[in-house]
Formats: sequence, structure tokens, C-alpha cells
Amino acid sequence: MTDQSTEQSAQGSPNTPGQGGVDTGQGLDAAVLKIAAVIVIGAIMSILDVTVVSVALPTFAFEFQTSYANVAWTMTGYTLALATVIPLTGWAADRFGTKRLYILALILFVAGSMLCSVAWDITSLIVFRVLQGFGGGMLMPLGMTILTRAAGPERIGRVMAVLGVPMLLGPIAGPILGGWLIDAASWHWIFLINVPIGAVALVAAWVILPKDAPEPSQSFDFVGMLLLSPGLALFLFGVSSIPETGTVMSARVLVSAVVGLVLVAAFVRHALRIEHPLIDLRLFANRHLSVAVIAMSLFAIAFFGAGLIFPSYFLQVRGETTLMAGLLLAPQGLGAMVSMPIAGQLADKIGPGKIVITGMVFVTLGMAVFTQVGASTSYVVLLGALFVMGLGLGATMMPIMTAALQTLDDASVARGSSLMNIIQQSAGSIGTAVISVVLTNQLLDRAAAGPAIAAQRDPAIAEQIGPNAVQAGLAQAADAFGGTFLVATIIVAFTFVPALLLPRKKFERADQGDAVARGAMLH
Repeated sequence: MTDQSTEQSAQGSPNTPGQGGVDTGQGLDAAVLKIAAVIVIGAIMSILDVTVVSVALPTFAFEFQTSYANVAWTMTGYTLALATVIPLTGWAADRFGTKRLYILALILFVAGSMLCSVAWDITSLIVFRVLQGFGGGMLMPLGMTILTRAAGPERIGRVMAVLGVPMLLGPIAGPILGGWLIDAASWHWIFLINVPIGAVALVAAWVILPKDAPEPSQSFDFVGMLLLSPGLALFLFGVSSIPETGTVMSARVLVSAVVGLVLVAAFVRHALRIEHPLIDLRLFANRHLSVAVIAMSLFAIAFFGAGLIFPSYFLQVRGETTLMAGLLLAPQGLGAMVSMPIAGQLADKIGPGKIVITGMVFVTLGMAVFTQVGASTSYVVLLGALFVMGLGLGATMMPIMTAALQTLDDASVARGSSLMNIIQQSAGSIGTAVISVVLTNQLLDRAAAGPAIAAQRDPAIAEQIGPNAVQAGLAQAADAFGGTFLVATIIVAFTFVPALLLPRKKFERADQGDAVARGAMLH
């Protein structure tokens, strides 16, 4: 991604607010609202798809008769694909035009959804999820670019408010929708639902979005992409293979992980030697950004990894339906919805450091409750803990991003935003792999847990092993989940170290608001 292209994407054309509409200064005009409607449809599909699939993982494990570590790759592969295409999007938008690329992204996403719905084994599902992720990864940054160009830089705040709707609704509606579709129909429909929505988005994009105006752009760092993306994928594959091989010393684990790390190291060397790398590692010279990256990485590994197994506890240990599991996760999204706007305002007034530390306290307290989870723990306690964690989430993620970007100059904000976005996606993928490995090992160490979990889905198994064995096995399974949540809680606790180093006072700079807003548009 080039500095020139990202600045153009971020700022748009200041002389054309609304693409023909009139900015009255009171809000977004009709022309911009039509474009916003198209973009929001695409954003909803992309964001919902991540949370919808989270409640389906136990179903995938049962349907395809495979391990939890394997089905976790349906999430990991998707997020890795997102991280791969995000830096490519800015360059490609300038080279081919935003409207054409947005339509291509919709086609890839819908095609990937259709293929996912007909997957015949876990391997094919993972491959099709990667294809879906390539399309989904472009929808949000492209949508932000199109909408901000249409609205003009003076209405960025109102644009971000519109795009914030699917971001806030995703964690609430996704698990509920996924659970309802699986219970009412089958797991295939969590992907098929994207087809009619995507068809409407395609027609609307073709008719409503402004015409393309491609401009010359500097070359894209294909070498960097070929080094970093396979490197991360191989490393995560090696880590995820530990439960199946039973040892870290197996060739499958060691070869994959070592080759992956070598490729990542080669990327670091490559990125420091060229002018426009895939990820600008020279930004780490900025102390505040480096601290924020460490905080973001640790938090994403713990939180997104743990987020993978919250629905699994309700499904496997408590025997809830997928719809009920989705409803039980809603308090977390509600908590984030309450705290996110408040945290954003306070971070601007008193600095992000204090807000992040407060958010971390809430997250740690909420997750600590789940370390003590049992087979019959009160739902009042668990839902309260999820709400508290949601409050913490809303006060953590965006303030960390603000801390990273607010000290960068205008020329570096777009590159810094891309760096943070890729690291967040990669750390989330690592967390998914690590936590799934920990949970799988915890369950394998408790012989009665597996049959008891199977008995929750199959009455014949429950009758065969008897009610006492089922209860004992579920207690062991709950203990396995508690041990896994303990690992995530410890990782979250380590996040306090870099969080204490984040800026704890208001940062004064004349162009701060514009710079951070432009960076956020690429997030």
C-alpha cells in the first residue's frame, strides 16, 4: 500500500462531498445515505459471518467427525485471509477502481458462502472459508473508502457513526442468528443466508455506487505478501497440529512451525530493505505505537481465543441449543455497546491509557469468573460476567488503536492503521489456534469428558453410560473449560504491562483529529 494511495483513499475528494448531493451541514444528504445503505449491507454480511460461525464450531466437529483444533481453522483461515487482503486493498482500489473492486469482493464473498454451504468435509470447508475471507476482508476498508469519498472529509464523524452500526450489532446478532439457523434448518444456512443478501448488495452496488476513476499507483509488495501470509499460516498449522500428533516434537508440528517462522523472519529482513513494504516495520521506531502493538497482540490472543469457546461451553457442557447459546452471549455485545461510545469520548479528553487500564480490569474480572465455571454454575453469574467483559472490550480495543495512531504524523497514520489491523487479525488467529489447542488437551486429559459431551447430543450414548457417568463427565468437561479460561485470563493479565505504558493524558496536536479519523477509515 502506498502513502499516496492511502492518503487519496482516506481523504477522498474534498471538492465533491456527497457526489452531487448538497451538504447542508446538518447531516448526510440523500445521495450519501444511498451509498451508505449499500456499504452497510456488505459490512453486515462480513461482520456477522465471523460471529455467526462461532456458535457453529461444535456442530462442525460433530458433523465432520473431527477435532476442535481442526474446526477452529474455519475461523483461523477466514481471519488470515482478511489480514492478507487488507494491505492489498488500498493499492488495488487505486489501480482498478473502488466500485469494480467492491463488486469483486461481494462476488468472492457470496461465491465463498455458496461453496461453504456444500462443503463435504472439514478440509473443503476451511478452503472455502479462506475464499470467503478474501472477499470479506475487502468489503469494510473499501466501503469506508467509498463512503468517505462521497461524504467528504468534513463529515467523517457522521460516516463513522453509520459504519459503527454493524460493528456494534455483529457481536449481539451474529450468535443469535447462527443459533437460530442451525436449530431451525441446518448449519448450511449460516452460509446460504448470505446469497440473497449478497445478490441485493450486488445489484445495489452496480446501480448506486459512483463510477470508478482509477489512478496510477505504485507497485504492491508481492514478495512481502508471499513471505508473510504463508509464514503465518504454516506456523499456525504447526501449533494447531499439536493435539492430533500428541507431541511438540513431531515432524508435522516442527517442520510447519519452523518453516513458518523462517518465512516471517525473511519478511522482516525484506520489509526493512525496501521503500514500500507490505507492513511498514519502521513504524516500530515510534515508542507509543510499539507499546500499543504489544498490548493489542496480547489482548487479541486472549480475548478472541477465549471468545471461541464461550459458545462451546454452553453447547457442550450445559447442553443448550445453538439458538440459546447465541442468546446467552448477547450480554457481552450489550456491554460493548454501552461502553464503546463513552470510552471513545473519554480517550480524547483524558488520554487512552487510563481508559484501556480500566477496560482491562473489567475484562480480567469477567474472564476470571469463567475460570471457576462448573457444570451447573448460575447463569445469573455467567451472564453478569459476560456483560462486565463486554464493558471492558468496548473500553479497550479502540482506545489502544487511538494510542497507536495519535502520535503519528499524517503521512504515517494510514500505514500505522494497516499495521495495527493486520496485527489484530493475526493475533486473533494465533489466539484461536492456541486456545483450541489448550482446550483439546484439557479435554483429552479427562477421559470421561468426551463421552459425556457426546451424550448431550445423542440420547443413546447417555443411556449407555448412565446418568451418573454423564454428570461426572460433564463436571470434568467444565473443569477443562475452566482451565482453558485460566490460560486466557493469565494472558489478559500480562496485557497490563504494556497498557501501563500507554499515554495517560490528552495528546495535543493540531491535526490529531483528522489524522486519527483517516487512520480509522482504513481499519
